[in-house]
Order: sequence, then C-alpha cells, then structure tokens
Amino acid sequence: MSNESRNTIFIGKKPLMAYVTSTLIQLANLPAVYIKARGLSIGRAVDVAQIIARKTENAGYSIGEIKIGSESLESQDGRTRNVSTIAIEVKRNNL
Repeated sequence: MSNESRNTIFIGKKPLMAYVTSTLIQLANLPAVYIKARGLSIGRAVDVAQIIARKTENAGYSIGEIKIGSESLESQDGRTRNVSTIAIEVKRNNL
C-alpha cells in the first residue's frame, strides 16, 4: 500500500462517523491525513474535518491546507462534465 493511499480518506456515502473514526485511526499513526471528496460529497468531507477539529482540539488536531479544484469526467451519455473536488488536510499539532 502506497503512502499516499494510507494518508488519504476518500469520502463517499457511508455514515459520517465512519469517516471520522477512520480519520482518527489514521491520525494516531500519521502526522497528517487528507480528506478527499468530489461532487455532492464535498459537504460531508467538510463536516468530517470540522468534527475532528472542534471535538478533538484538546487532543491536538487542526485543519491544515485546503485544496479545491475540478476534474473532467465522462458522464454515462458520453458528455464531458466538470466535477468539483476538495482535499482537506487534518494534522496533528506539535504540542
């Protein structure tokens, strides 16, 4: 498993707390984790990052760099669409 895939959580349709738990488990072993989402899952990615930053600020986690962009995808009818993307860094503070 590559290092990038280990430190990246891809947001989909699972319950919100499943992603929060998965991110916290990765943060126990890594200094930073990226939460990535695209399209309609972007709001859920922001929620995951906010829950970790606000509820665990005493544990020393904070939001770092946020990258936004778009990807061109081919839809089922063959047309090209642009889909928004986001990558949110959640990192361990050095206390």
